[in-house]
Amino acid sequence: MSKEIRLATVNEHNKATDLWVVINNKVYDVTKFRLEHPGGEDSLVDVAGRDATKDFIDVGHSSEAREMLKKYYIGELAAADIKQKSPISATPTDAAEAPPKQCCILN
Repeated sequence: MSKEIRLATVNEHNKATDLWVVINNKVYDVTKFRLEHPGGEDSLVDVAGRDATKDFIDVGHSSEAREMLKKYYIGELAAADIKQKSPISATPTDAAEAPPKQCCILN
């Protein structure tokens, strides 16, 4: 069983000399990798101590980069800290979440 790590603990590791990130609900200690990172140390320091999943995906890392992550894996993000994707509600609270309106002709 993997070690479960709270997001609050990850948040404490937010410096270049102590650098943890969360990617796809897995926690990695990339402190030793920061100077080798092809994108530069700053790109890792910018996401230190937080969920970097979106940043990791947006850059379009290679399968080789994804394989390298295994070396730095230290545990799973605690279940209580995992953001669940909720289905679109019948009464959206945000206009961005609202289903598209139909044309009045169709009603």
